[in-house]
Amino acid sequence: MKMYSVSAIVLLAGFFVASPAIVRAEEPKRPNVLFIAIDDLRPALGCYDDSVAVTPNIDRLASRGMLFNRAYCQLAVCCPSRLSLMTGRRPDTIRVWDLKTHFRTAIPDVVTLPQHFKNHGYHTQSLGKIYHGSGDPSKDPPSWSAEPKYDFVRDPKLRYASPQNLQGKGLKRSAVEAADVPDSSYTDGVVCNAAIRTLDKLQQTGQPFFLAVGFRKPHLPFCAPQKYWDLYDRMKIPLPGEGRHPQDAPELATRSWKELEGYSDIPEDGQISTDKIRELRHGYYACVSYVDALVGRLLDELTKSKLAGNTVVVLWGDHGFHLGEQGLWTKANNYELSTRVPLIVSVPGQKQSGLKSAALVEFVDVYPTLADICELDAPQGVEGISFKPLLTNPDQPWKRAAFSQYPRAYNGNRHRGHGDFMGYAVRTNRYRYVQWQDWESKQVVARELYDHDSDPNESRNVAAQGKYAETNRELAGILERGWKSVLPDSAENAN
Repeated sequence: MKMYSVSAIVLLAGFFVASPAIVRAEEPKRPNVLFIAIDDLRPALGCYDDSVAVTPNIDRLASRGMLFNRAYCQLAVCCPSRLSLMTGRRPDTIRVWDLKTHFRTAIPDVVTLPQHFKNHGYHTQSLGKIYHGSGDPSKDPPSWSAEPKYDFVRDPKLRYASPQNLQGKGLKRSAVEAADVPDSSYTDGVVCNAAIRTLDKLQQTGQPFFLAVGFRKPHLPFCAPQKYWDLYDRMKIPLPGEGRHPQDAPELATRSWKELEGYSDIPEDGQISTDKIRELRHGYYACVSYVDALVGRLLDELTKSKLAGNTVVVLWGDHGFHLGEQGLWTKANNYELSTRVPLIVSVPGQKQSGLKSAALVEFVDVYPTLADICELDAPQGVEGISFKPLLTNPDQPWKRAAFSQYPRAYNGNRHRGHGDFMGYAVRTNRYRYVQWQDWESKQVVARELYDHDSDPNESRNVAAQGKYAETNRELAGILERGWKSVLPDSAENAN
């Protein structure tokens, strides 16, 4: 037998230890996630075929990802909508129907979307508005690896920039503002700068990350630097096509949330002149373009820091928004304009890019989808399904309906908790059906039905028409059977 020296044996052993590729293949690095939330953003984007919107950066994201043309939130105000997405559970499960309730009151041990990533070795961080509220509801420490920043901002100097507004009092000053100031004069510009610095730091650590960046515009007040107002000719922005409440709609459906009222330039009775309507619509689009520019800076930073090739980008608006259509302003109802949301997902190397999916998807689907894309364990207890298969085949059969809901009090404009009545809505390819129920007795007190084939603007409630009686029964049956009854056949193991 040939003999080897001790030094040779040590050298040979050291070679194998120092060369892990010889003993095992290098594990692929999990993708990062850049999670962009935009407050009060309806699909007023060029990529959603809005002919007014100037949004080249979000359009750029859509061109390299997948745009979901029929995505819906679960309840059209900030807190319950966001918490449904972040927990993957519907409002009645987390028992959050208003702006103040913390989801951990009902389900204290639930694992949120960022918490799930954190539990799988990701650095999770929040900048801006991701959750809603103040204190624990806005921060939720179990979700994050680092203390959230800019999650709750009420400083007037970050909401307004003009001398006139800065000299005002209270949270609500003017509903619009065009100031010749840099982007960083407002909260969203500050958040964007912080996000860029954070991306640079995260790139240096090499640890996979889940970075949530929440922009507040185009939420009221419609304040944006002057240059974004200058992108639009106000007189070329169309007025609302239908400015009256839907014919034969119940009062519960069209009650105003009174969010616009209270600003110094808005009449107390809510009667807004045509000139003011034009100014408000102009301000909304200016804010959309402002946020679009900030999104563009984030996308550019991903490229600059060489993170783009391994970062999933998800962009979503927390609910829709009315700008005078149907005689309504802001959100807080069950109509298409309040519940339909923008949702864009871009995955590095995805085979299908720049396409649109007409599949019905919901915010409760985002959590299981991101876990699926990043090859994490499937989350337990979620009430949605992964739509990852749509990224490769956007036209395949999918959910047959999406669900939303909205509460009302007996009287007044705002509710607490679940309210006295709950309007449960189901959206199918053709119809929107809403069933208003007394919370205690569960008795149906009103119904709505809108036929999108003949009435895409939901201008006439046809629930009482005899020819739709069977449609009412079918859609009421879907509500009774629940979300699992409408899943595609491919979703056999949905939670």
